[in-house]
Amino acid sequence: MKKLSLLIVFLLGITAVYGQDFLKKSKVSGNFQMDGNYYWADKGIGITEEDINGNEFGAYGFGKIQYQLGDFTAGMRFEAYQVTPMSGFDMRVDGMGIANYFATYDDGTIGVTVGDIYDQFGNGLVFRSYEEWTLGFDNALRGIRAVFRPWNGVTIKGLYGKQRFYWAGYGNDVPASEERGLVRGVDGEWDLNQSISSMNDSKLHATLGASFVSKYEADQSLVVGQDELIMPQNVASYAGRFNLGYGRFALSAEYARKINDPSFFNNFIYRDGQELLASLSYSQKGLGMVLQVKRVDNMSFKSNRLATQNDLDINFIPPLNYTHTHSLPSMFSYATQPLGEMGVQFQVNYTIPKNTALGGKYGTKLAFNYSQVNDIKRDSIMVDGVKMINQPGTKGYNSNFFAIGDRMFYRDLNFEIEKKINAKWHLTLMYINLYYDMETIENHPGAEAVNANFAFGEVIYKINRKNSIRLELQHMWDNVGPNETIDMTHADYYKKRGNWFAFLLEYTIAPKWFISVADKYNYGNPIADNRDHYITGSFGYIKDQTRIAISGGRQSEGLVCVGGVCRTVPASSGISLTITTSF
Repeated sequence: MKKLSLLIVFLLGITAVYGQDFLKKSKVSGNFQMDGNYYWADKGIGITEEDINGNEFGAYGFGKIQYQLGDFTAGMRFEAYQVTPMSGFDMRVDGMGIANYFATYDDGTIGVTVGDIYDQFGNGLVFRSYEEWTLGFDNALRGIRAVFRPWNGVTIKGLYGKQRFYWAGYGNDVPASEERGLVRGVDGEWDLNQSISSMNDSKLHATLGASFVSKYEADQSLVVGQDELIMPQNVASYAGRFNLGYGRFALSAEYARKINDPSFFNNFIYRDGQELLASLSYSQKGLGMVLQVKRVDNMSFKSNRLATQNDLDINFIPPLNYTHTHSLPSMFSYATQPLGEMGVQFQVNYTIPKNTALGGKYGTKLAFNYSQVNDIKRDSIMVDGVKMINQPGTKGYNSNFFAIGDRMFYRDLNFEIEKKINAKWHLTLMYINLYYDMETIENHPGAEAVNANFAFGEVIYKINRKNSIRLELQHMWDNVGPNETIDMTHADYYKKRGNWFAFLLEYTIAPKWFISVADKYNYGNPIADNRDHYITGSFGYIKDQTRIAISGGRQSEGLVCVGGVCRTVPASSGISLTITTSF
């Protein structure tokens, strides 16, 4: 509250000096969200009274306000979490207070920010600070950032600070479990078309960039097994990137490297890390194609070497796979593997022209996507005359940059047809073939991989200008069927396995009202007690920038993933209320 009081006093002081002129030039904006959940016992999906006792209610929300006057901007965000084990959030988010505040001055040439900083260098391979409310994730950098734009098309950034770690303090006297290293970085980007007059109107568009980021953690000796390991105090990383465009083609790539960084996450090996991300695309009217490739090798980069989960990531590993939003395939969303993965994605979008035999009056949209992620290939190294892989205190392994590992983590092949039949009817059909290494992605030792097919269909019928009905049907055929013999010691791994059927029926009165009912039925689970209906109902009201939604029913167990970062959501039964607004 002290920080809030100081900001109020500051604003009142400016008001007193500049009076009404200050108020007229000022701009205030913000947004608000509140989520509340009430849970109850549901023995049908394994939730007992003992599970619920003391965990009936969970609530979380935030309010953000931002003030702007000319080149000056300031803002803050208040957060409140009262979570329960049912919510799936890490319990360390529990608490309330002003979690984020900042002040920025930027006149177009020079910009300075103090407080909590969200930023990204290039694709984020060596630095990205961001928050994702749906995951309870926030790694904002509290410190200072300076931006300098000496010429058109040239931007230089420098920053210094310490990452947010739930509600932990930022001083030097925090407990060892809450310590974080200092993060320091500089980034430069040059848009040649803006800087070089002869290229202002060129068909060739070119941008170059480079980044350097390091972390400082106090020297610490750790005993791992029978060995005492000396940890490096400074760990540096660097990256270079380019974006080229000519006519209908575009090519971009970024390569990053990180100096050896032994940590809990990589089993305390002293191997350098590296990553490559590249993309080639082509587009014209009615046709778009993109090919992306990625290689990641030991690129976990955290400001605390003992961090064990998604906490305190300094960098970001972009996913290449298609993001499914439908309820059944989204149960098997891919989580990126920072210790090693090689991925490829190919996407084609094509529109059959209007007024043709296949295009009809409105045209027909076709989309094809293929993505696959494999492990990298690791070769043993000689340690004291013995071949070893990934042993603490060593360089870990050798890995040829272009060698692909035999183990496949994820594969997704999908095809979609979208067709507007007439003014009232709209149809979407989709087929998905999915391979999902549950053992690796969800850390379930011994779990059998998912090799499933999905069919999806959606029909929208516009009754009139305001009223419409949407029907969504889904089916999943799993390689693990109802008659499968399974190892009951791994019974928990099979809760979302087997054949599924799902539907959603939604009625909308635009632009304010909607109501829906949905069900997911795990009718083909190999364990009879897991064959449950997950029925939900939702009701919502929208007015201007405010949305209120109430839903109730069962929630199946699964992963919630955003941008390759995931959290586990347990099965639950109850009612939830969500309110969002902005101004």
